[in-house]
Amino acid sequence: MHPVHSPALFPRWYSVGAALVAVMLWSAAPLLAEFAKATPPLQLTAVTLLAGSLATLPLSRRVNVVACGTGWQISVWVGVPLLIFGAVSTYFIGMRLAPAAEAALITYTWPVLFVLLSQWSRFGRLQIAGVIGALIAFSGAALLLVPQAINGGLGGATTGYALALLAACCWAIYSWLSQAAPVALTPLLPRLLLIACAIAVAASLLLEGNLAFPSGEALLAGITLGLGPYGVAMVAWDKALRWGHASLVGSLAYGVPILAALLLVLAGMSVLDWRLPAAAVLVVVGCLKASR
Repeated sequence: MHPVHSPALFPRWYSVGAALVAVMLWSAAPLLAEFAKATPPLQLTAVTLLAGSLATLPLSRRVNVVACGTGWQISVWVGVPLLIFGAVSTYFIGMRLAPAAEAALITYTWPVLFVLLSQWSRFGRLQIAGVIGALIAFSGAALLLVPQAINGGLGGATTGYALALLAACCWAIYSWLSQAAPVALTPLLPRLLLIACAIAVAASLLLEGNLAFPSGEALLAGITLGLGPYGVAMVAWDKALRWGHASLVGSLAYGVPILAALLLVLAGMSVLDWRLPAAAVLVVVGCLKASR
């Protein structure tokens, strides 16, 4: 006798597997960004997005976005590339201006922002569990920042933390658009990433001067960032959101800050302080509470 599997189980386990792939790749992003620290952040953004576009090229196919209406056309072809560029560039710049592990932790509060945005769009209001979860998650960030602020030790890192939070907002809105869009974004990702890359090139020429292609370790790290965290991971995340429940899939992303911080500590690029793991646990607990 052959076992009987419910058709609904396959999409759920498929979405869980896809989300786990994205989580593992995103966890490596801060470490790879540290290896490419010698490259100006906007140039690194351009290289990363170009590599991501090439990595997702085999998935490209025609999608009838015109049938979705003018509003969704603008959201897909303008809004999504701007969100991708904003998320990647502010993340890289934030990690230059603030300690990498702390900036990464703040960026990875985006799942709780995504849950809140999903609740608001679905129910027209925020649920109390979501608000409490957000407060717990951001208390983790406060645990890192308040002692430094009291001691006057933030300095220029304040801008870095603010940019890391902006990156979190961009990822949250991008995830919501991926779920709410009337068409799947995966077949469009090569073109969307290429548009975002063009924006990064223009911004680099305007703000950083001559566009010099990185070399050596920085080039390898940039290409790996594009192939993994901003290529395969984005495809996997889009699939997970399409096939699975937002709260279930979103809860898997809450392990990213812990894994990312652990990799930075193991690589010797961050010092293990009791506040870092404590803050990471608070972020995870807050996100889990918000997704209930």
